[in-house]
Amino acid sequence: MANLLSLQFSSTLRRSGSLNTLRNTVFVISKQNYSSQDGSSSEYLHRSIVPTMHYQKSLPRLPVPKLEDTIRRYLAAQRPLLDDEQFSVTERLAKDFLGGMGKQLDEELVAQDKQNKHTSYISAPWFDMYLSARDSVVLNFNPFMSFNPNSKTEYNDQLIRGTNMVCSAVRVMKTLRAGLLEPEVFHLNPAKSDTEGFKKFIRWVPSSLSWYGAYMVNAYPLDMSQYFRLFNSTRIPKKGRDELFTDQKGRHLLVMKNGNMYVFDVVDRDGNLVKPAEIQSHLKHIMSDLTPAPAFPIGVLTSENRDVWAGLRDKLLAAGNGEVLGLIDSALFCLCLDDETMRDHIHISHNMLHGDGCNRWYDKSFSIILTKDGQAAINFEHSWGDGVAVLRVQNEIFKDTTERPLVNPSTSSPALDSALSVRRLQFNLDSELENGIAKAKENFNAAVSKLTIDAMEFKKGGKEQLKKKKLSPDAIAQLAFQMGFLRQYGQTVATYESCSTAAFRHGRTETIRPATIHTQRCAHAFVNQPGKHSVEQLQAMLAECSKYHGQLTKEAAMGQGFDRHLFAMKYLANSKGQALHDLYQDPAYIAINHNILSTSTLTSPAVNLGGFAPVVPDGFGVGYGVHDDWIGCNVSSYPARNVHEFLHCVHKSLEDIFSVLDGKSLS
Repeated sequence: MANLLSLQFSSTLRRSGSLNTLRNTVFVISKQNYSSQDGSSSEYLHRSIVPTMHYQKSLPRLPVPKLEDTIRRYLAAQRPLLDDEQFSVTERLAKDFLGGMGKQLDEELVAQDKQNKHTSYISAPWFDMYLSARDSVVLNFNPFMSFNPNSKTEYNDQLIRGTNMVCSAVRVMKTLRAGLLEPEVFHLNPAKSDTEGFKKFIRWVPSSLSWYGAYMVNAYPLDMSQYFRLFNSTRIPKKGRDELFTDQKGRHLLVMKNGNMYVFDVVDRDGNLVKPAEIQSHLKHIMSDLTPAPAFPIGVLTSENRDVWAGLRDKLLAAGNGEVLGLIDSALFCLCLDDETMRDHIHISHNMLHGDGCNRWYDKSFSIILTKDGQAAINFEHSWGDGVAVLRVQNEIFKDTTERPLVNPSTSSPALDSALSVRRLQFNLDSELENGIAKAKENFNAAVSKLTIDAMEFKKGGKEQLKKKKLSPDAIAQLAFQMGFLRQYGQTVATYESCSTAAFRHGRTETIRPATIHTQRCAHAFVNQPGKHSVEQLQAMLAECSKYHGQLTKEAAMGQGFDRHLFAMKYLANSKGQALHDLYQDPAYIAINHNILSTSTLTSPAVNLGGFAPVVPDGFGVGYGVHDDWIGCNVSSYPARNVHEFLHCVHKSLEDIFSVLDGKSLS
């Protein structure tokens, strides 16, 4: 599930007067003029004229799709994955579901939704899905997003960058909690809505009506209900179902180095940011600490199966470690200082996605990882929220550290003894706990040893050229993945693309299904019959793929997919102890939810690359970005698949597509 970066919105914008979002939330964040007024001190990033949660009460509710539409969309997605005989079985089951049990479940779901207007129909089931999952969060759930380096190279020093990132993260937290963080809004017409004048007007519109005021000028506020879990939050392992813990009273930072854990306050008793030079001094103290790596590093337990980890946590508590665990859980966030120097992008991906297991606390809401050579990334636990909130923090940290760093290479350390402020956490371990840690490390090593990551950059075209041809850049990237898989394995398989529904109150994600009858037909023509079709025919197929993918993306962003609706009805039946309809037992339903191609897109001024592991053993985890004049992919796989060959096939597919767009025939 780590592919749920949920940074995807609608690829084409509807005409003025209808609710919409954008192709990719990165552009919400990167194009928006957040700073209504610059912060008057080092305490805040900025002071928004409009209160942070001003739009939350009036956000539209996530619609429950009509059951007829859900079944129609489901069958359309199944068509390219099944032969005629398989499809007739699936079609019969779907129609039986529509007229019988599905109708009853849908009616109950709608009635339940009407009684819970404060939230969305998917919110509670989605939290439950994540928190009830017993697999390790490492590889299965936690993704990473790496920062671009600071253009001023001297600021990429591990100590300087670490200090500035900690200070900026605290400033994000303080700005958020003071209600001064600019609300998350997508501006279709920023000349009208992203202005001081409009903000001064909308701040006086009551919260219960404010969304409508923004809507009138083509601005669309996004849900920010997940943001309170960003800081002082941790996923706590429990038998059967984990819990989310947040304690906003915590004023300390958790720092990990060499498997050792340290805490020190970054907010003082008055709620102010500790002096940046003091934070730098404390981090320098930790970085120069010669304490050897622990023989039994506690952090690796957070990589275990959740039930196993829950049992071991109970033993840690029984052994008298409650106070130190409380400090970990309530820390603002985790800063991981790694001693390694990164060799290349592949090394960065492995390090930021999983690392060595010992210098991480994977259960924190998010961790900033910083290597010896100043490479930085965020790794985040996924149950509490989606990529929208995390990316906002990442963009704010990057902007703040590059434009207004609070320490610089000439900052001198104050005359203070950091040993008095920094505490190294120590644990009481018995032989059973030591054995549990050793086993966790063994399991971790076995899991990550199977993961392969490779990257590709296609330099012969990108977003600008595709838009000139009136093609959706995302549609063409997705088509290249379909062509690449067909070229490598000769088949069309279940494909998942994450799409945020943050335009709605307590929206989470919906699934775009990029494998369609149109991509199947087009991929077959390009891969299996390159000489049979004229350039004009191939160009027409590309246009058809783009048009249909745009429709699917728009529907998903508007909460009109089929995956979440079917999931919610299945969840409802299970919660009642009701036997599932045969539709859910159908091999075709199981197969379409076995997502061999799991994809998520990401482009941002702050982000260098993002990545996640495959969600199934025989799958690919495809992180990608379509840039102005190039297309990049960061792809992972397990031994069942060859990621190097896949990327070669994707590159060849992109070459063929851009050749056809240039009017050249395929040989």
